[in-house]
Amino acid sequence: MTEENEKRYDMFDEYLRQGEPSKREAAFAWSTAIGLQDVDRLKTSDYLREVATRNIEGEITMDEAHRLIHSYYKTKTNRTADTEATEEADKAAANISRILSSDTLDFSTNGYKALHRRIFTGVFKHAGQIRDYDITKRELVLNGDTVRYLNWEDLNRALDYDIAEERAFSYAGLSGDKTVEHISRFVSGLWQIHAFGEGNTRTTAVFTIQYLRSLGFVIDNDLFSKHAWYFRNALVRANYKNAAQGIDYTFTYLERFFRNLLLGEQWVLKSRYLFVNPPAEYRDQPRLDISPQVTPQVPPQLTPTSTPTSTEQVTRTSTRTSSLISRLNPNSKFYTNDENTIELVRVIGDDELSIKELMSRRGLKQRPNFIEYHLNPALHSRFLRRKYPDNPNHPRQRYLLTVKGRMLYNELSKQE
Repeated sequence: MTEENEKRYDMFDEYLRQGEPSKREAAFAWSTAIGLQDVDRLKTSDYLREVATRNIEGEITMDEAHRLIHSYYKTKTNRTADTEATEEADKAAANISRILSSDTLDFSTNGYKALHRRIFTGVFKHAGQIRDYDITKRELVLNGDTVRYLNWEDLNRALDYDIAEERAFSYAGLSGDKTVEHISRFVSGLWQIHAFGEGNTRTTAVFTIQYLRSLGFVIDNDLFSKHAWYFRNALVRANYKNAAQGIDYTFTYLERFFRNLLLGEQWVLKSRYLFVNPPAEYRDQPRLDISPQVTPQVPPQLTPTSTPTSTEQVTRTSTRTSSLISRLNPNSKFYTNDENTIELVRVIGDDELSIKELMSRRGLKQRPNFIEYHLNPALHSRFLRRKYPDNPNHPRQRYLLTVKGRMLYNELSKQE
């Protein structure tokens, strides 16, 4: 991350670590949007930071912040290469922050194109348009060589194929390791297509964040904000092969990014470790959480949203469930010490169940209490999802595990 963008990110650090939920979510959107400009070594302006802070504080809405940024550059007449680069960074960041402030995703080729258009409206004339020429890019981590990107005639077909394959893929029964491995390969393949003339990495990153959210993961940390340059170079290494030099495709670095993001590991994400034929001191990428640690014993407790007011509002689970909680890794991204959520994850497993069926399996009778103290917290923390998310009151509504929920279910099964 460039020094200038890192300073802008640090301005939001307090909100991300300790802020109210609404401020934390806004700070995530802005810090990620700013950090992603680093993939093209672009710097955002002080004005963008001021507008972002006003939005985080609730003084202006996200739409108002977006309009302020775009209006700001309409008044500028003295333009240089530097100011044009800053304008691109500011406008793209404003667009990305607005996209990330919502939870929508069109998981299709047209949705991917539309995302590029939404990110780069007002930035590129070709926003949302598939490139009609072949490209190469010299990469520092490849000592000046280039990744072999897909030829332009096959771009739409490749997007259709990759997205359709991923849509049909089932994460049922996958461990955390296998989940990370699969996601890394999907994201790597999508990026290698390089469907657009410019802005491919930023589009892929935003699409990835939206997709991971749809799978149930809470993506609200600083991985994409502070390590966007590493993310890009990891994609480069995942798609580079040079038989003459004995270099094969390697997903290791990209998987380490996602292991930090999804599993809570602590690999040092510096691009110096991604160079082909690096000096000896950079051949081994450090991991900071590998020293043996005793997992703390987590006593049974209730989340703030589940304070009981009657014996049936919260059902205390068995000694076995409490023991399971104590054996879970509290640093993993699918960790929870909410006993009610764990019980719901356990009873659903591979099934799709109605509220009535869930209550029956949990031995509960009061529907309003079940929804408030059991179902809603599990949905909010993204361990569960609705089968018909756009219609919560659908007559055939069912509830099933997200990918995050499945990872917890698999871990619970292993511990049992």
